[in-house]
Amino acid sequence: MTNTNKDSRSKRKKCLAYIVAGVIAQTIIIVLFVLLVMRIRNLKVRIDSVSVESHTYTNSSFSVKLNAEISVKNTNFGEFKFDNSTATISYNGTKVGEFTIIKSRAKFRSTKRFNVTVTATSAKVSTKSLLASDLNSGQLPLTSNAKLSGKVHLLMIFKKKKSAELSCSMAVNTKSQAIENLTCK
Repeated sequence: MTNTNKDSRSKRKKCLAYIVAGVIAQTIIIVLFVLLVMRIRNLKVRIDSVSVESHTYTNSSFSVKLNAEISVKNTNFGEFKFDNSTATISYNGTKVGEFTIIKSRAKFRSTKRFNVTVTATSAKVSTKSLLASDLNSGQLPLTSNAKLSGKVHLLMIFKKKKSAELSCSMAVNTKSQAIENLTCK
């Protein structure tokens, strides 16, 4: 064998090794991109703050107008477009008010915030409930629930249906007109 054949074989082996290394590197990059970027994560809907705008309390009834700031947190690499949704305010499982979360979108890796106003009244609450004792104690426990349904659009090519649920509890202090113990799951 001549020296030039050995050199050309050596060059071909090096070239092949570089091509294999490049293919392996591209495969690793693609796998990481799919696992990290293309994964669709859960969305979070929360009530960030609530304030009492107006109120009327008697020994066995209430009417409260609340202003709430709702946030939809999107941690995906694509925007989340959601449809109109109805959220309810409940007292001991009885619906006392409802509000509409309007159709909108949360851009990729951002939080969409908007304000809603709802009036909660005790008109549908049973007279056998604990309403009178709750009003006399100064703490009116309320819960809020909603489900946002929509689609996450990844890279304007892939669309995946997703939904997010709002489940919050709070207590209206009837003496100071403040919202206490606002917690969302």
